[in-house]
Amino acid sequence: MNPLLRPRRLVVVAALTLVWCGLWGEVTVANAVSGLGIASIVIMLGVGTPGRGSIRLRPLLHLLWVVALDLVKSTVSVATEIITPTDRTNESIIAVNVTPESRDHLLLLIVAITLTPGTAVVDADPDTGTLYLHLLHDERRAATIEHVELLTRIACNALPTSTRTAST
Repeated sequence: MNPLLRPRRLVVVAALTLVWCGLWGEVTVANAVSGLGIASIVIMLGVGTPGRGSIRLRPLLHLLWVVALDLVKSTVSVATEIITPTDRTNESIIAVNVTPESRDHLLLLIVAITLTPGTAVVDADPDTGTLYLHLLHDERRAATIEHVELLTRIACNALPTSTRTAST
């Protein structure tokens, strides 16, 4: 079978085409054709091939599920904090180091972590892989660090990248 016509690649082309149409806000013949063209070029250039970065669907869906749950928990947590008359916050800033292989996913991690209940990334150092997080509840420090490590593992598993070179 032609490597460009493998079922997995066809699914990726279809998904990219749908995303393209979504970005334009409607599905038209012109959007579908241009989306197919751009998606085909992306596939031919090797984006998503082993060694150059790829996408693993099951771990990606797991990551999306965890982030969606975090969004719901965060909304409930912050809403509860706002409507209760007593201030139970014990704010702090903590530094969390991420693994070297997860630094390729730093932006994704920053967005995902900010959706974690009671947290916000206030700074990030891509050279050291250190994320500085604002916590509403300092007593959740250990749980937050554990959750960041979980998000890091899932992100690296969902979106593996080529190994970093020693020169960086």
